[in-house]
Amino acid sequence: MPSVTDTYSVPALINPDGQNQLPRLLPRKKAPSHNVLPVPETPTLLPPPDTSILIFQKPTRRILSPRDHDCFLSSPTYSLILSFVFSLSESAADKKMSSIDLASAHPTIHKILSILDSVEETIKRCPPTDQGGSRFGNPAFRDFIDSISMESQSWHQRLGLPSPSSIEEVSTYLYQSFGNRQRIDYGSGHELNFVMWLLCLNRLSLLPTSTFPALTLLVFPRYVKLLRRLQSTYYLEPAGSHGVWGLDDYHFLPFLFGASQLLHHPYIRPLTIHNELVLEEEGDEYLYLDMVRFTMASKTVKGLKWTQPMLDDISGAKNWGKVEQGMRRMFVKEVLGKLPVMQHFLFGSLVPAEEGMSKEEEAGVAPESEEKEGGELTVGENGVGHVHRDDTWGDCCGIKIPSTVAAAQEAKKRGDGDGLRRVPFD
Repeated sequence: MPSVTDTYSVPALINPDGQNQLPRLLPRKKAPSHNVLPVPETPTLLPPPDTSILIFQKPTRRILSPRDHDCFLSSPTYSLILSFVFSLSESAADKKMSSIDLASAHPTIHKILSILDSVEETIKRCPPTDQGGSRFGNPAFRDFIDSISMESQSWHQRLGLPSPSSIEEVSTYLYQSFGNRQRIDYGSGHELNFVMWLLCLNRLSLLPTSTFPALTLLVFPRYVKLLRRLQSTYYLEPAGSHGVWGLDDYHFLPFLFGASQLLHHPYIRPLTIHNELVLEEEGDEYLYLDMVRFTMASKTVKGLKWTQPMLDDISGAKNWGKVEQGMRRMFVKEVLGKLPVMQHFLFGSLVPAEEGMSKEEEAGVAPESEEKEGGELTVGENGVGHVHRDDTWGDCCGIKIPSTVAAAQEAKKRGDGDGLRRVPFD
């Protein structure tokens, strides 16, 4: 009877020397991952300019072509913005929000917080109109913006700006930091305008570097809280179509500042954002956790994996240093490096454009504040132009989508509960 080995013989492998030899098994080596974009460093923040030689001017759009954008990305103003934003982030390193003593804060910090309180009072004087259950932007937002414009001069006089022309320049950034009047939307470009308002005050020597921790951990969280009030009152639409694929429908900088806060935390790790108890207990102290907590509250589907895949992916980072570095890269690439965002950016004397960049009047482009409802600047290969269908904002503005916060408010009106409710395409 034949043996098993006779019936099922295994052919031998013969090497060049004629010897039987099994193949050598080599472990697969994982290809090293290299991020092609280096971690952006913090440029040196230059001292404020001599304002006696400045000619203040109302800020206007100057990025009207890809060439203008390239010019901006290699300009001193680009470095100034990086320096200011990253310096704010570094000032929050390893600090809780409660570590900042408001009572001993710089006088300008108190004045800024007072202005934000006044903005919130303006919301009360401009109640939303009944829009029949629609979750798109409420037209009463335009009344709110108009009121802000009228009161802005007195607020900036309170700050001690030197002249009417300086007030006109600086107040434009504050005016633009609450959303677009025509489209009734809000996004990272508007958030950047708020930071540019603070930068202008720094350039006027009203906010020295010693105020940076208070700006990051007192003023900025107050601004985010105010924007949530605006979102729930006027149903501000996300200014773009990223939706769940982005970090958040509206904000970016809280994640950068928040990662810096947690850099060397003894027990909170990036993966901890999936722990609802930690989010509840620590969310009032750390911007990153607060943003995750609020984002999760706006979804009925449980789990960041399904609702915010990018946040879920980031939670797998080894430490907060990796997260903070990634946020720096994202700010450079997804905010300053994105033409659809930066085509709205405003340049004046304190945040100057480079010589040779396009001008609105020379390009035949009306100021954004004078565009018709639904109007939007589009930068193309050969300069500016603009075409939109009735049902979309086009590539420059993203897909017109309602707010998850709006869905929550409409659910409350129907008595469907107090929690935030998802929109159909969450």
